[in-house]
Amino acid sequence: MSRRLFPFLQWLPLLRDRATLGADLLAGLTGAIVVLPQGLAFATLAGVPPQYGLYAAMVPCLVAALWGSSRVMVTGPANAISLTTIALIAPLAAPGSPQYLSMVLTLSFLVGVVQLALGLARAGTLVDLVPYSVIVGFTSGAAVLIANSQLGAFFGVELPRGASVFGTLAALGDAVGAFNPLAMLAGLSTMLAIRLWEPLNRFVPAMLVGVVAGALVAWGAQASIAHLPRLGTVPPLPGAVPALSMPDLSLDTLRQLFSATLVMTLLALTEALAIARAMALRHGHTLDASQEFIGQGLANIAGGFTSSIPASGSFNRSALNAASGARTPFAAFSASILLVVLLLFVAPLARHLPLAVIAALLLMVAWGLIDRHEIRRIWREEPRERAPLLVTAVATVTLSLEWAILLGLLTALLVRRWRPAAPGR
Repeated sequence: MSRRLFPFLQWLPLLRDRATLGADLLAGLTGAIVVLPQGLAFATLAGVPPQYGLYAAMVPCLVAALWGSSRVMVTGPANAISLTTIALIAPLAAPGSPQYLSMVLTLSFLVGVVQLALGLARAGTLVDLVPYSVIVGFTSGAAVLIANSQLGAFFGVELPRGASVFGTLAALGDAVGAFNPLAMLAGLSTMLAIRLWEPLNRFVPAMLVGVVAGALVAWGAQASIAHLPRLGTVPPLPGAVPALSMPDLSLDTLRQLFSATLVMTLLALTEALAIARAMALRHGHTLDASQEFIGQGLANIAGGFTSSIPASGSFNRSALNAASGARTPFAAFSASILLVVLLLFVAPLARHLPLAVIAALLLMVAWGLIDRHEIRRIWREEPRERAPLLVTAVATVTLSLEWAILLGLLTALLVRRWRPAAPGR
């Protein structure tokens, strides 16, 4: 019972190992740095003030780390969640208005309540029915989406936000003449530093070394070469401590948010559980899906009282967390604490961190997410799993994340019905 109520008691003793503690702290620092520009951007996508995206990476991230089940998944603001938030709430109130902000915070709370109820009902066992090929396809498609979202910053040009992969590539082709060489230099330096440092990753995360190296190269180039084009950097950062908030639980608001709550709960749980399971399978961890439901629910309930937009698992930060050497959920926990510390003490320095460096970091993460060995194995040895893998990957890139999972599951069901497994398989 104590493990159910306090799941962090299972991994807390592991921190007695200094190597584990150090690895988690460094991974947390890397994650805190990366979430700075992302949190601001996702809040803007959701139609709320920028600081509310960062607040989603604080208390919700901390709570999910303590009460969730995933070892390396990081909870906080996410692209799909932010876009869905404005799509659901904009018809009810003007984005940016006090009523809109109140509804967004109330949505966070209501989504958390439903998630918690599902977790307590042990509904997470349904996740075990998702075939591994669907997870591999989802992970590969998500990697493409991560790369797609970072190409503009890497090349130093403005691209349409939220555009499809083909739309981004078309816009990138039109903007070739406007590429910023300094941004590309900073990005490539970051990638090179990460590659060269990988053998020493156990001492200091290569991702963190890459951030420092890329920023120093950009700074040195700007200082030594006159008339270089302006380099985009992390925007000014807001206050560090989340403001307390109160969900509006009036009957009228509950009625208006009923359908939005169901849609957002489906999306948030689908995304979080797909990420959690992908990370668990990739790194050999055990996942209790129902406990993860509980962790996500408590995270969003807490977010409703601490000025947070709806939160869910973040694929790019989870993958970055794992790539940076995270060993326990303390890495995500420390990322939320270190984010507050960064905002309190080093916020003025953030303006020196090029967006191209962050983009390069996430492009490296995206490349690492594509499990080429497993894709080849499935294609050679498991013919029944080819279609679910391919459908899920393509749907993840072209449709929404929740539809990708549903279409992958449907494809797997149809294939297994029409093409039974060979004897002995």
